[in-house]
Amino acid sequence: MRRMEAQRTREVAKAVRQVAARARSLVDGRIARGYPAAFNCRGAAFAAAREYVRGDEARAIDPNVTARSGVAHVKTFAAERGLTLLLMIDLSVSGRYGSVRASKRELAAEAAGVLAYAAVRNGDRVGALLFSDRLELYLPPRKGRSQVLRIIREVLFREPEGRGTDLCAALDHASRVLKRRALAFLVSDFLLPGQISGEFTKLAGKLRATNRRHDVVAVSVSDPRELELPDLGVVTLEDVETGEQIEIDTSREATRESYRRAAERYQIMIAQCLRLGGTDRLELSTANPALPALVAFLSRRRARRAS
Repeated sequence: MRRMEAQRTREVAKAVRQVAARARSLVDGRIARGYPAAFNCRGAAFAAAREYVRGDEARAIDPNVTARSGVAHVKTFAAERGLTLLLMIDLSVSGRYGSVRASKRELAAEAAGVLAYAAVRNGDRVGALLFSDRLELYLPPRKGRSQVLRIIREVLFREPEGRGTDLCAALDHASRVLKRRALAFLVSDFLLPGQISGEFTKLAGKLRATNRRHDVVAVSVSDPRELELPDLGVVTLEDVETGEQIEIDTSREATRESYRRAAERYQIMIAQCLRLGGTDRLELSTANPALPALVAFLSRRRARRAS
């Protein structure tokens, strides 16, 4: 028994080190340069004014210095405190699925590791709130590499007590534990139970309320098989969160097209919900590594802040 436990411990440690190494290598590249400009908080004290350069935020222009000198100047600030980053990770059982290079949970762990390393490298604190249809684990924000490794390990290997997904409860808990303005990444496949339109309406309202105090970014994680069915003949599909099973004939083109349209409508509903909630969206797929999508997202957000 002890030998089996020791072997399991070594396997867990190896998997965490591999994910951490990939995340750290990404942070040492393009992510490290994009993170501060895209996410630094505004809680800072005025330090000085300098001449405007292309790419500076127009809102940072100092009108008084600009008027006196005749040359555009912007305000610079000294940070009073670092940013707090909270990673809210959905651990519902649907995250175990993956038909390509990784499961949705493994992709979530990779993205979480990249963002956590970027935060720590920037001198910020990072915490994690892991949830299913209940709170599974809360790690208060801290600095340091050990905190990053703990988050990666918990995302990869924690066995959730719940099976479903309750995003609104997770947002409520985040609002209770975050006393100061923070950046929160909500990582989920957004596969919700119950009456879907009602659930998305409720979620949009909860996102709006949370965004009044914090900066919430939604990270939607999907798998290609959730968007389009291959021709595999008669198959049995099971909802892993509810246990419900249905049998369908995937050899029929009409069946595959109906599935594709339904999946497309669901993605539109997710996009509408996040737009109504005033939340940016980062889309990740198990078919692709996280880096290109993360870099593109940071670039868009950085450009919007500069406009």
